[in-house]
Formats: sequence, structure tokens, C-alpha cells
Amino acid sequence: MVAETRYAGWRTALQAVRGIYLIADETEGQCYVGKADGERGVLGRWEAYARDGHGGNAALRDALALDPAQPSRYTFSLLRVFGSNTPQAEIDAAEKHYKDALMTRRFGLNRN
Repeated sequence: MVAETRYAGWRTALQAVRGIYLIADETEGQCYVGKADGERGVLGRWEAYARDGHGGNAALRDALALDPAQPSRYTFSLLRVFGSNTPQAEIDAAEKHYKDALMTRRFGLNRN
């Protein structure tokens, strides 16, 4: 999605918003909840995963070391979208809510 020309419109939209996203490993069933609150929004975060398979996240990096094919099994979903002026505290609270609700610290790939 981050490189194919047919998704250019999606990239434009994803770059304009911040959000909470879910990465699900379709084989293992484990999930990771993350937030995209940087300058390039959701697109910037997802580009990081496309580049290296872990986006700098420790648990995903460890999973990649054990199984280099793991990123090919990831499905990315947006859980919540925020405008560019949304207060950081609101985004942080939403991320915490989804980690708690989906229990990704206990059974998934979130460490904190």
C-alpha cells in the first residue's frame, strides 16, 4: 500500500490524519496496538513498518528475529482516526484504551 501507485489517494488521506492502529499477525493471532501521531501521520508509521518490518517496536523486532517472514502475515487496521489538531493526551488515552480493551499487553505484542 505504501508503494503502489493505485493507493496514492489513500496515502494522501493517511498522511493527513493521526490515529490508533492495530497490527494483527494472521497466523499467530497476536496483535499490536500503536499510535500514529507524528508529522506524516498514519502513513509515516506504516511506511516505517514497510521499511523494516518492525517500525522500531521491541516486541515486533524480537518476533522478526525469530521469524523473518512474520511481517508478510501482518494485517493493518485503523481503530480510530484523529485530526491533526487533536491534543496529544487524547491520542495517548485512546491508545491506552485499545491496549487494555484488546489485552495486547497480556496476550499480544505490546510491552507497555
